[in-house]
Amino acid sequence: MASSLDLPPPAPAKPPLPWRARLLLGAVSVLHSAALRADGTANRLLLSLFDRTVPPSLTPDAAGVSSSDHAVSDHLRVRLFFPAAADGGTQLPVVVYFHGGGFVFHSVATAQFDALCRRLAASIPAVVASVDYRLAPEHRFPAAYDDGEAALRWILAGGGGALPCPPAAVFVAGDSAGGNVAHHVAARLQRSVAGLVLLQPFFGGEAPTASELRLRDAPFGAPERVAWLWRAFLPPGATRDHEAANVPVAIRRGGEWRAFPPTLVCVGGWDVHQDRQRAYADALRAAGAEEATVVEFRDAIHAFYVFEDHADGERMLRDVAEFVNRRAAEHLKCARSASE
Repeated sequence: MASSLDLPPPAPAKPPLPWRARLLLGAVSVLHSAALRADGTANRLLLSLFDRTVPPSLTPDAAGVSSSDHAVSDHLRVRLFFPAAADGGTQLPVVVYFHGGGFVFHSVATAQFDALCRRLAASIPAVVASVDYRLAPEHRFPAAYDDGEAALRWILAGGGGALPCPPAAVFVAGDSAGGNVAHHVAARLQRSVAGLVLLQPFFGGEAPTASELRLRDAPFGAPERVAWLWRAFLPPGATRDHEAANVPVAIRRGGEWRAFPPTLVCVGGWDVHQDRQRAYADALRAAGAEEATVVEFRDAIHAFYVFEDHADGERMLRDVAEFVNRRAAEHLKCARSASE
């Protein structure tokens, strides 16, 4: 008979989090409850009071990253983050990034997403183009996708002269709802994208998954909140089986996926959406996509990457850097071979 010393330790009842992260999560939960109205509108004034924002900075930070804002159109802007390596004229990859927030919250100026893009720019290193796409419920599907495509085309065309040199390769990335946007933007311009990085992408469906039932009390897992966000974004009357939400099923229905860019999906063990994220990668592989790699972070809650002191944050940055640099090198190699 096995002794108690031979048994694995019991699973924790709550995700392991630094105390500052717990305080922030509590504050965000209260804010969302107060700002998401029953009539389907969002209290923008209340949200603006608590969404701490920062301006761009031409002065490099401690990691050598500077930033600047650029207008793509009358309603669309992009914040560019330049790592120190960009100063020497080095040909770097460009990562077109879409922030999370349930399609409803935040902007490129939100402090946590500004900091995340700075860390990505420094760790890869790459020029990061953070896209300030329009938000729901004021701007429903497909406004965010249209803005994302416009921003990607702007980068592919040279970024209005803001890029120091032509990119080594162009990637698309995003977290949570921004990961959803990133997928749909990459699907529109598949052959122009060297790779896709999705940090806990936000997908949905009418039938609940096992993780959605099991983790309904986890951070950002409340089913009522998730349902409100989808109603705010999807066309009026659409269900969560709409192709914008239930992406794994949409992929399995058919279409051209063999040309879809190589994809890295980061999944958290405490994320309510994890089953749909794995199903997404499975669907891409089954449809013939070249690469759909899943990286698991067992102790990670949804949006763990915005907490700089989260234990998995540095590992995530290393995994993303390895993927982007590997794929950028392969992209350059293929481009040279084609030109010979």
